[in-house]
Amino acid sequence: MLKRNMRTALVTSVLTLLPAAAGLILWDKLPERMATHWNFAGEADGYSSRTFAVVGIPLILLALQWLCLVLTSLDKKNQEQSGKVTGMVMWIIPIVAVVVMGLMYAVNLGIGVRIERVMYAIVGVMFAVIGNYLPKCKPNRTIGIRVPWTLASEEVWVRTHRFAGPIWVICGAAVALCAVMPGGGVTAVMVTAMLAAMAVVPVVYAWRISKK
Repeated sequence: MLKRNMRTALVTSVLTLLPAAAGLILWDKLPERMATHWNFAGEADGYSSRTFAVVGIPLILLALQWLCLVLTSLDKKNQEQSGKVTGMVMWIIPIVAVVVMGLMYAVNLGIGVRIERVMYAIVGVMFAVIGNYLPKCKPNRTIGIRVPWTLASEEVWVRTHRFAGPIWVICGAAVALCAVMPGGGVTAVMVTAMLAAMAVVPVVYAWRISKK
């Protein structure tokens, strides 16, 4: 898979590192100690040096990108994987890197951004997109809902992913809508509940149909 998509892999790698180049251009305007993590209320609760924030985080994301690509390529079952699913794997980290790093720079430059609201929207859209592709995902050991029951039966795999796809789309859309909802505590609980449903409900469904 990786050999067939090496050009895309290189393009997405450059995209993942693009925020580092932007950070170097903005270097003198960024604080030496940068906020790099926020809680559900949008309050900064984690800080890093400017060097780590600008250079270290993109390098970590690049390493994660290539880890995903290599592991996916080593799985022989992905040789016939859907092109749309493969494309999602290759593009999701670079796009998230650009958006999230852009938000981080904006906050540290003093631009008024409700980062928790934007993150709800980003996470929600991301999960909705993944949910749209889940039904297209063919059986493998690196992508999708990989639990003993789906890995043991192609029928259980197919039915579970067809079932989970709409759930992820609906819950992802609901999480995105939380970006405009008032009340930080209530919103955080709702987001947590929906993310839990996305993880638990498909697994329970796979277990139930495997017993039939």
